[in-house]
Amino acid sequence: MRYWGGFPEYVPVARKKEKAAKKLKELMKKNPDMKPVALEGSALARTWWGKAWNRNLERYADYSNRIGRGRSYVRHGAVLDLQIDSCEIRALVQGSAPKPYSVIIKITALKKNVRQEITAACEGMLESLQGLLAGEFPKTLGEIFTAKDSGLFPSPKEIKFSCSCPDWASMCKHVAAALYGAGTRLDEDPKLFFQLRNIGMGELIKQTVAGQTEKLLARAAKKSSRIIGESDLSSVFGIDMETPDTAASPAAKKKIKAGASSGQDETAQKPDGRKRSANKGKKKVAPKAPSKNAEEKGESVKKKTGARKAGGHTGKTAIQS
Repeated sequence: MRYWGGFPEYVPVARKKEKAAKKLKELMKKNPDMKPVALEGSALARTWWGKAWNRNLERYADYSNRIGRGRSYVRHGAVLDLQIDSCEIRALVQGSAPKPYSVIIKITALKKNVRQEITAACEGMLESLQGLLAGEFPKTLGEIFTAKDSGLFPSPKEIKFSCSCPDWASMCKHVAAALYGAGTRLDEDPKLFFQLRNIGMGELIKQTVAGQTEKLLARAAKKSSRIIGESDLSSVFGIDMETPDTAASPAAKKKIKAGASSGQDETAQKPDGRKRSANKGKKKVAPKAPSKNAEEKGESVKKKTGARKAGGHTGKTAIQS
């Protein structure tokens, strides 16, 4: 790098991006497993876990004056590779030299007593692993996670780092770039945070759900005083409660109904199979006596009929004679 008046030569951002992209393409041919940090837009972090990681770094005086130097490196794509493992971050950061600098950051695992306290605080407040990773939990729980020196995020005394650059500062801009790059990587995969701090997500969720389940079972085991038994209900209202033994089941009711229908069919038939008369059993009504006028009309009709018959016989006799 050239220096003018004791200061390094200014390099435009476009040239820095071009240099980083060229070097990344060259290294990817040798190592295709490299994972560069690439931003979507200008924001360094978008999700709850990424933002919380960055805020945690910026609030400590030890880092506040140095951490900002790494933002521009992340934005122009200088973090060529970043790997997060258990309690360790490894990165390759392109600087002014042709060869990228190697950065190693060691982070101590979360203390057992802090893990137990946080697990107890999570009881009944976490519904699922997906909700935890998406940052979908109550605000009070988020405050517990980000509590200074007692939450999930590491304090400066829990972070140790080194860089292959010649910068004598306690935190060089390459280390700062790697720390900000870790926040961007947590946007892509929040599970890496739990891996970094050696926290079992499954254990956290399991203990939270288990504690909630034990409480529900304990409540269910206690019989509520508001429930009145059948014997108590009988004595209160002075009635006999129908028990399952005495109550007719739906099948029994159906059988009784079918028997009644078959009984009606049997009364409609005789034993030999013939149907009984529908009029059997009904009271016989005597026919009414004919009225006087009807009798007179009947006698008149009989006389006329007899006269016609007599005339007919006489006419026949005369013709024959």
